Amino acid sequence: MSNTSVESNTNLTLSAAARLRALLQSKDLSFLMEAHNGLTARVVAEEGFEGIWASGLSISSSLGVRDRNEASWTQVLEVLEFMVDSAGIPILVDGDTGHGDFNNVRRFVRKLCQRGLAGVCIEDKQFPKTNSFLSEKQPLVSIEEFAGKIRAAQDAKTDDNFNVVARIEALISGHGMPEAIKRAEAYHAAGADAILIHSKRSTASEILEFKEIWGDRGPVVIVPTKYSSTPTEVFAKAGFSTIIWANHNLRASLSAVRATTRQIYNDRSVAALESEIATVEEVFRMVETAEIDEASKRYLPAN
Repeated sequence: MSNTSVESNTNLTLSAAARLRALLQSKDLSFLMEAHNGLTARVVAEEGFEGIWASGLSISSSLGVRDRNEASWTQVLEVLEFMVDSAGIPILVDGDTGHGDFNNVRRFVRKLCQRGLAGVCIEDKQFPKTNSFLSEKQPLVSIEEFAGKIRAAQDAKTDDNFNVVARIEALISGHGMPEAIKRAEAYHAAGADAILIHSKRSTASEILEFKEIWGDRGPVVIVPTKYSSTPTEVFAKAGFSTIIWANHNLRASLSAVRATTRQIYNDRSVAALESEIATVEEVFRMVETAEIDEASKRYLPAN
């Protein structure tokens, strides 16, 4: 976890947005863990992470649809509201392309602020988005149009500390390093609070090259899904702000659910599984069922 001071990150008098801002601006490397519903958000918080990445891929997939804006932004917002209520730690929302043009971005950001989300990350691809790990040469919007979305997000926020992260897809889409730097400069000038530079290479070479060129002009966030074998210390030494573990809880859940379902189907029994899966009592604890009993004593007649 990040070594950012306990006072700045756990003081609940600060808004979630202010706590996320402290993570992004810290000199120490911080980590955001993926969650996609209220229960996984609570698990991430209980395990000690200081922030959550509300993954578009994970939320869409958990709803049974493709990561192509098939779930509407209002459906995503409903999931996010449950996550905020469950987590108690800042959540950075994967906002895809902003769900449309600058006007959609403004409305989405206002709604995120109303519900206590800490920030949004939007990417410079065209709407509807295509997942970064699918196909090649995905089309990008113009620099000017995306810079306008950044300005719109900043103008629409109702919490001054709400964070707007600009995700650059130039390397993913094969446009090269000069284009990635050009876009980073434009988005930074437009008011982005951090830059997320994305890559699908199996090594961190181009990510490290970007950071060396970019220097310390602003926080840089990375998502090492494809170059996961690179030691975390390399990123800390290079001066990156934040690492996002982007989809691992979804993938772990899918593996576990499939294995459990297959075994029950084959065995026609749950006897062999009971010692390997969470107890019902643990489920009750996670959703704070006991609180109802205490509340009942306060609010219901004694008899």
